[in-house]
Amino acid sequence: MMIVSCYIISAIGRPIIFKQARPGLDSEVFYIKKFRTMTNETDEYGNLLPNEQRITKAGKIIRKLSLDELPQLFNVLKGEMSFVGPRPLLVEYLPLYNKEQARRHEVRPGITGWAQVNGRNNISWEKRFELDVWYVNNQSLWLDLKIILLTIMKVFQRADINPDDKEFVERFKGSNLDEPK
Repeated sequence: MMIVSCYIISAIGRPIIFKQARPGLDSEVFYIKKFRTMTNETDEYGNLLPNEQRITKAGKIIRKLSLDELPQLFNVLKGEMSFVGPRPLLVEYLPLYNKEQARRHEVRPGITGWAQVNGRNNISWEKRFELDVWYVNNQSLWLDLKIILLTIMKVFQRADINPDDKEFVERFKGSNLDEPK
């Protein structure tokens, strides 16, 4: 983490850590920590530029190696996250989940999860939520160990990081599977 921190300071500048509100267990909001990979550049009105314009070369490297996730170990130590569980998404998505999708918040979010090792960013939102709920229903120590091993393999293979060679995943806009929660 020290090496990545020094790299960020030299390539991007400060701050090193990016914090963002995310829903966790029972939809309680906490602040996820990640290494910063983008600038804070804004347009003439003070609005942040699109992510694609703010990501840096150093940030792309850090993301490809999944090193931006390392500070989440502090979230795990604080009890806000687990090593394994559904990835914590944006707070703005909470009202967009249907009842089944909202079940992903019945467990602590994880640094990695069943959806991450089964397609990560190359699967649809609906498939991702289906995998998250499957994990909620089948959670066990053995499954967690399997997910951790598969995650290590995925990181070394650098598989499923960017959908269709895009840098960022399309935002979730809701599902038509049933009424919102």
